[in-house]
Amino acid sequence: MIQSVDRALRVLAVLQGARRRSLGEIATALELAPSTVHGIVRTLLAHGMVVQERDSGLYRLGPATLRLGNVYLDNLELRAHAQPWISELADRTGCAVRVAVPLGDDVVVVAAAPTPVEVGIVIPAHACALGKVLLAHGACVLPDRPRRMTGETVLSPRDPGIVRRTGLATEVEEAVLGECGLAAPVATADEVCGAIALVVPAADWPLPPTALAALHQTARAISRELGASTWPPQREEDAATA
Repeated sequence: MIQSVDRALRVLAVLQGARRRSLGEIATALELAPSTVHGIVRTLLAHGMVVQERDSGLYRLGPATLRLGNVYLDNLELRAHAQPWISELADRTGCAVRVAVPLGDDVVVVAAAPTPVEVGIVIPAHACALGKVLLAHGACVLPDRPRRMTGETVLSPRDPGIVRRTGLATEVEEAVLGECGLAAPVATADEVCGAIALVVPAADWPLPPTALAALHQTARAISRELGASTWPPQREEDAATA
């Protein structure tokens, strides 16, 4: 591992989580000397990865990170295949639709309808239906100490075998109060690469069977375009117990 690169990426991760921080706060979060962090931050400033606010002097992520994110999205095969389907699914069900991919112990939304402004949001995997699907298939990892997002956050995930067999995971106000979700896996020929979810206000929960069927149909259709031969995707141990 190249130490300087590792430290630069850790600075970006700190700013991603806190939005705006002083040099001292970044140094404390990384357990590094302020002089060391100053050199890293100055380099990131020169490349537009970080900007410094004139009034407060605080640092935040810069526009270059957005350009990198857009390049990532443009080259993401799942997003390209999902995009034509999600508007139709939103129209059929009257629900918001999100598509996400794994990011360690989080998920990141890469496509959404009818409000694409949700693209880029990061949600702890254990607290959302999207993440529970990915956790069940081993695409995300459960942190050692899962944190509560609301008083309803379930810290012990449901039996992953049930999620894999049914092709469904749910959340009820676990990530955001007043918001519920239902998610299904999306797979390639080799692996589960993401998940697609219907998201509704708590007042509209639970969803009707027609919405569940529409979600299944859409997840299956996207997976087939990505090369999956069966859906929902199964592991050998699931087939053995079926």
